[in-house]
Amino acid sequence: MGVAPSHEAFLGLRLGFVRLLGGEKNEWISSFVRSVPCTDFFPPLDSLGFILAGSPLSLSGFFCLSTNKMAVAVRETISQDGVTPLKTKGEIDEVRLEAALGHKQELKRNFGLWSLTSLGIVIANSWASTGGTIVAALQNGGPMAVIYGLVLVSIFYTAISASLAELSSSMPSAGGVYYWSSVLSRSGGHGPGFFTGYLNACAWLLSAASMSSMLGNEAVAMYLLKHTSIPWHAWQVFIVFQIVNWSCCAIVCFGNRFIPLINRIALVLSMCGLVVTVIVLAVMPQKHASNAQVWTEYHNRTGGWSDGVCFMTGLLNAAFAVGTPDCISHLSEEVPKPESKVPQGIMLQMLTAFITSFVYLIALFYSIQDLDAVYASNIGFFPTAEIYRQATGSNAGAIGLIAVLFLATFPTLIGTFVTGGRMWWCLARDNATPFASYFAQVHPTLNCPVRATVAMSAMVTCLGCIYVGSTTAFQALISSFIVLSSMSYFGAIFPHVLSGRRNMVPGPFYMGQKLGMAVNITSLIYIMVTVVFFCFPFVLPVTVQSMNYTSVITVGLMTLTALWWICRGRHEYRGPQYSFEAAERLSAFQSGKEGRRSFIDVASPAPTPCREDHIHVK
Repeated sequence: MGVAPSHEAFLGLRLGFVRLLGGEKNEWISSFVRSVPCTDFFPPLDSLGFILAGSPLSLSGFFCLSTNKMAVAVRETISQDGVTPLKTKGEIDEVRLEAALGHKQELKRNFGLWSLTSLGIVIANSWASTGGTIVAALQNGGPMAVIYGLVLVSIFYTAISASLAELSSSMPSAGGVYYWSSVLSRSGGHGPGFFTGYLNACAWLLSAASMSSMLGNEAVAMYLLKHTSIPWHAWQVFIVFQIVNWSCCAIVCFGNRFIPLINRIALVLSMCGLVVTVIVLAVMPQKHASNAQVWTEYHNRTGGWSDGVCFMTGLLNAAFAVGTPDCISHLSEEVPKPESKVPQGIMLQMLTAFITSFVYLIALFYSIQDLDAVYASNIGFFPTAEIYRQATGSNAGAIGLIAVLFLATFPTLIGTFVTGGRMWWCLARDNATPFASYFAQVHPTLNCPVRATVAMSAMVTCLGCIYVGSTTAFQALISSFIVLSSMSYFGAIFPHVLSGRRNMVPGPFYMGQKLGMAVNITSLIYIMVTVVFFCFPFVLPVTVQSMNYTSVITVGLMTLTALWWICRGRHEYRGPQYSFEAAERLSAFQSGKEGRRSFIDVASPAPTPCREDHIHVK
């Protein structure tokens, strides 16, 4: 049975907390701890005990850090034998970060900066993605358009990456863009956050489907190069699609603790594969394409689109290669000091994506012997195979290079399931999905959101059925991923611009008001323009088989999302429990100054005194 302690005992608890944080030497900490408000209460988060000295009794109390409707309770324990182990500074920083983000830390922080960046590079795997999706651009201008398109798209995606890196530094949550959209929209963020979350989650579904299709194309291309008399059929790709889909799902679910190691191995494999491929393409061809063929000749094979529209729709290949700047953000809760390491990883990933893709494309296009033969090849669904055959002079050589491409691409699908599964888990955690309580569970021994990851794989299985009915299904899956992911980035950046960039507490990575606004607006303009063009038909005239189903997929998924919002979502969806005041305090503590407060507009009610009945003595 517990009784309320005396006022002196309660002050002793506070004093111990001040001493723990070095408050006697830091006036800000001392004043913060003595004046922290408390408006609500719930049981303490796991493993957040702090040491307080000065009593032989066994005390168990709760010291509330809260603002608005969110409170984080910190349990303070003194054992009969004395003092329990002191938390490290890093763990204390994590407590402060949890207080700002408003959710419980459930995943282990297994990633460091390099393993995190490795995952980003592996997920993008830009050079392999470029080679695997070249069919989406080669008919839209030829080699010249592909190379210049990569440069152009990379410039704009650098702006998008910087915009998202800034937000991830301020709010390092696994929810990523959906979390940021909700917070930046403030009181009106419930709906925008919900739809942005589904846009991003569906984008990762389509990314997994695209990568599964790419691996299917590569496997079937190797088989057809070995058995030249066998014709290509869509069902062949569909079978490989499902095999790699469920294989990668199993690896993510049962080998979660090995993912950082897999990422490092995959990064080495990818970079070695790039070096080997570039050397072979540079050395083995009997002759190389001329500078004019690579840099100036334009080939419009769309059947009727103007050269301008042809070029814009051809940007899809480059966008798929570098267009995953948010992937690292979904692992923010699995890396120490995410406010610094996540934005660093995002920008390093973008730089690596451009360099590797550019080098690969130069080597690939200079190795072409006959471009017309590439277009007319019986493996036209995967033109990279014909280019490899011309470069090496044999089917066996082409099979070897495609095998390198396959081995480099397979870990990309694993990383896609890691990211996408976390995204669906985050939505379930905030009650945004059907059967949310079921899918929000993290497996206690595998330490992975197994249910959310398996659900994602099941949905990818359904998307694979599109491949059987459409000859342009591969391009449709790619463009749908780019359109949905771009719209989700728009959903996060647009409210940031509308609010004059004042609804964010700046983190360590901050571009400043003027530069940040220019970068954000540039990102929004690019997204609005390209989303329209990526929904255009790939070729003319349009038939049922050659239609671009991106608009159908996008509208269909958003219609289902809207119906769920109307029926259940608007009533059950909680949304992020973010605390601006706690974020301000964390920012001020990390930066050592209060100047950053001027960048936000906090509209919070006056703090109320902390209730003493939260502390009990057993």
